[in-house]
Amino acid sequence: MGSNRAKVVFTLFVLLGINTMNFFDRQVLAAVQEPIKEEWNLSDAQLGWLGTAFTLLYAAVGLPLGRWADVGRRTWILAGGAALWSVLTAACGWAWNFASLFALRLGVGVGEASCAPTANSLLGDLFPPQHRARAIAVFMVGLPLGLGLGLIIGGKLGLEYGWRTALFVAGGPGMVLALLALFIPEPARGAAEGRAVGARQRPGSPLLVVLRIPTMWWIIASGAIHNFNMYAQGQFLSSFMMRYHELDIRKAGMISGIVYGFGGIGILFGGWACDLLAKRRISGRLEVATLALLVYVPSWFIALAQPRGNVWGFAAWVLPGIMLSYVYYSGVYAAIQDIIEPALRGTAMAIYFFAMYLLGASLGPVVCGGVSDYFAHQAMLAEGATQLSATAKAIGLYHAMYLLPSLGIALVMVLFAASRTIEKDHEKLQEWMETQGKG
Repeated sequence: MGSNRAKVVFTLFVLLGINTMNFFDRQVLAAVQEPIKEEWNLSDAQLGWLGTAFTLLYAAVGLPLGRWADVGRRTWILAGGAALWSVLTAACGWAWNFASLFALRLGVGVGEASCAPTANSLLGDLFPPQHRARAIAVFMVGLPLGLGLGLIIGGKLGLEYGWRTALFVAGGPGMVLALLALFIPEPARGAAEGRAVGARQRPGSPLLVVLRIPTMWWIIASGAIHNFNMYAQGQFLSSFMMRYHELDIRKAGMISGIVYGFGGIGILFGGWACDLLAKRRISGRLEVATLALLVYVPSWFIALAQPRGNVWGFAAWVLPGIMLSYVYYSGVYAAIQDIIEPALRGTAMAIYFFAMYLLGASLGPVVCGGVSDYFAHQAMLAEGATQLSATAKAIGLYHAMYLLPSLGIALVMVLFAASRTIEKDHEKLQEWMETQGKG
């Protein structure tokens, strides 16, 4: 019993470490993008494309990797992916122009696409439904932890040693974690369900089985909207504080990192709250996420209403906004496992991530950057200038950041709709699993 518990704890913390570096390696580029922008004379739209680059291949290769996670050895897939993205993150430090950096970031996306389907599938087979949201919450703490550390460490290294050094350093820890992943035990599929489901799935094409579930469509739509916001926010938060609130790269990275780091409290609280309410009704997980995002919206509006230079007033309102936005992951990721059988959880996560990245994450930085460029150009014309001033760039990004709370309103409505359909979809899965257990 003690040995099994030790294996579960080891697995959970290795997965937490891998997820932390997954998001650290995504965010470190955003921490040092202002020096890159100046060195290569890039526009905000190009910066957005650098943030989007890895999500393009992430979305494309995620589907086959998700299906592989349902039939293959998940620990090997995870270890190989972590090693690949770590090597390519370090290689970004040798980029010589925009095109080379863009190409390397595409490769990073291939490796990172292995993380979510394999890790969530492993967690689903290690933890029973009543504890699953909390386990996923611990794993997902790697998201704000990685983003926060990426901003703090990346900003500090970028200021003192240059942006290339920050990328070289970022690639190292993932290699160690890739090795540790090989020692994670591979649980049997369906081991935590209490029924003899194993690797069986409902009849039909795996993709169609997942897409016939109404709640999945609402969850997929929510993922696209949420990730549009999260990736636009992650790409431009430090830049916004540098331009609009006039901080240097180190201070902007430090404050952004602290805000992201404390955001992890939202994931842990969300996991506890989701499991607690789910004991009363299965829709509870999505209801918690809906309520959290409902408060996220005014938090961002108030943060953006702070006068220029009042960075602490801005941070004081952004902190609860980001904290509440992370409750989304605790509720939605566990809700997916409430309506999908063990044999299809990797596939379901891959479908969700495909739409989430292709329609959300890949568009967020580019659209936000494009809107910023548009309003900056308008500000330049209003100044009667022929070149963009620092003030014009700040005004452009300020207007673009209003996309975040505006889309948050749509996200609340979509999550609420999902909470109204999940009960019926959960009941259908339980009925099918019951017949498998009797068989």
